[in-house]
Amino acid sequence: MGAVYGCHAMRFLHTSDWHLGRSFHREDLLGAQATFVDHLVETVRAESVDAVLISGDVYDRALPPVDAVRLCNEALKRLADLTRVVLIAGNHDSAQRLGFGADLMDAAGVHVRTDLAAVGKPIMIDGAAIYGIPYLEPELVRAPWELDERSHAAALTEAMRRIRADVTGLPAGTPSIVLAHAFVTGGEASESERDISVGGAFHVPAGVFDGVGYVALGHLHGRQAMSERVRYSGSPLAYSFSEERQRKGCWLVDLRDGGVSAEFAEAPVPRRISRLRGRIDELLTSDVYEKYEQRWLQITLTDAARPAGAMERLRRRFPHALVLGFEPEGALAVEDRTWSERISGRAEQDLARDFITEVTGAPVDAAERALLDEAFQHCRIKENAT
Repeated sequence: MGAVYGCHAMRFLHTSDWHLGRSFHREDLLGAQATFVDHLVETVRAESVDAVLISGDVYDRALPPVDAVRLCNEALKRLADLTRVVLIAGNHDSAQRLGFGADLMDAAGVHVRTDLAAVGKPIMIDGAAIYGIPYLEPELVRAPWELDERSHAAALTEAMRRIRADVTGLPAGTPSIVLAHAFVTGGEASESERDISVGGAFHVPAGVFDGVGYVALGHLHGRQAMSERVRYSGSPLAYSFSEERQRKGCWLVDLRDGGVSAEFAEAPVPRRISRLRGRIDELLTSDVYEKYEQRWLQITLTDAARPAGAMERLRRRFPHALVLGFEPEGALAVEDRTWSERISGRAEQDLARDFITEVTGAPVDAAERALLDEAFQHCRIKENAT
């Protein structure tokens, strides 16, 4: 895979999945995202980068909040003062909104590619040909591209056919780079990516991208190399607890003499994330957990009965605890009867009491039983009155 470049050389930063405007379990991340932008700008300056490639999901949703748009504008302006920028739309972005003013921004060195018609037309930077493939919804490209199949693989196969056709017409040794936003087969997903399977099969074989020098992928939030020349940069911040062990940042890539070398530039971590599991008394008293006190936490309690006021008590030690779960140790095996079989012949009050026991982990006491009976009596009276 790839071509021989002769004496051409290029250095670029590959980043993606900024998701500007996203929160982390209601915690505002805009400040942390701004810190990442500072880090990115400083890396570009320090490493003499020829171009910054942003492979989609610049925003977290199609209609981003005003502060997120302002941060994006600031980031692109600061980067354009130092280097060239190429970015594509991801599945979270609105191609129409992100692409507004794209022709005007080209003149400023910020190349936004959201239009299907531009697939196969390169942006030339320092003798390298850079091709942007915006996120392709299979149903939307099937008719205009006359595809036989409705799938992401079919859409990207056609996009790459157009790119390879253009590459063959370039001067010998011209480096070629592709930006794409897709789920490549074999990639490791996190819990924070939005499913892109709507409209057809969503996995794309890595071989679809054969024939170019480097493929800068976006969509998956963990950095990973599908091959030496096909990589995900991952998101610059963690957006789910499943990402607790991931290193965040971007790839600093050199294309030189037909070869590729990539170094990972780690981004600053605003607050570390962790998942804890155990009994509440141990979590609140053991010195083992001291290092977690200032982290964002997902905590799963394993007490036999659900502790009262658990989150309030946990937050006295762990003020940044965000998610609380309950999985009691020694719980009975999952009931294999159907729901209809389990409730057959049972009174409504009994079902309500069982629900409360399930939620609280403790049997219904006399006061709760009396309150439930009163509530059911009021419901019957109201029903009979109508």
